[in-house]
Amino acid sequence: ILSVAGKLDWPRLLEQVTELFDDWSAVPREPLTTTSPLGGYEYIEFDSSQTQIAVAYPSVPYAHPDYFQARGAVGILSDGMSSRLFTEVREKRGLCYTVYASCHSLRDQGSVLCYAGTSTERSQETLDVLLAELRRLPDGVEPAELQRLKARIKSSLIMQQESSASRSYAMASDWYHLGRVLTMDEVSSRIDALSCDTINDYLRRNPPQDFCVVTLGEKPLEVQLGVS
Repeated sequence: ILSVAGKLDWPRLLEQVTELFDDWSAVPREPLTTTSPLGGYEYIEFDSSQTQIAVAYPSVPYAHPDYFQARGAVGILSDGMSSRLFTEVREKRGLCYTVYASCHSLRDQGSVLCYAGTSTERSQETLDVLLAELRRLPDGVEPAELQRLKARIKSSLIMQQESSASRSYAMASDWYHLGRVLTMDEVSSRIDALSCDTINDYLRRNPPQDFCVVTLGEKPLEVQLGVS
């Protein structure tokens, strides 16, 4: 996939691409070999005053009809300084400087990855609060949270249109996952369609669970993996 964005001399670009790649032949697309999530807890001993914490759980892939609901739910957790993880883990308790959650997609499966880096002394509390925020997410998204999230995403889209690199990356990703490129109007309309009801319905059907927790530091942590 070759994705190009910006003010270009299209005939010249097409000529160059044809010259360089015209003799390439397409090959059948081989399916990726994937495995089911293992879940559980893995500790990696490391001599450091810091503890690195990662929590992952299954989600939906980019091409799934519920992807934007899933993305909205993760945005409530970790999109801006008013997001839940930033507020509860960093601002209220001062447990760490860096904490976030993000969506990751393959063609046929998706996941959410959460990360926090903290001191050894505060690592247990950091993990406990992080898991608690994940588990309370299905309790519901509030209108004010969603309004802030939509404003941030819309601002990000505007900035993305000003960056040729960001736009070309997005087009390549769309083509890889969907077989076509979403227009900015399509993306904007899908964001506008997000509501507390649609996100909360998604979370009722797909609550964060089956966690895989990995920590790296001087000592292992206690991990309660049952869903409350």
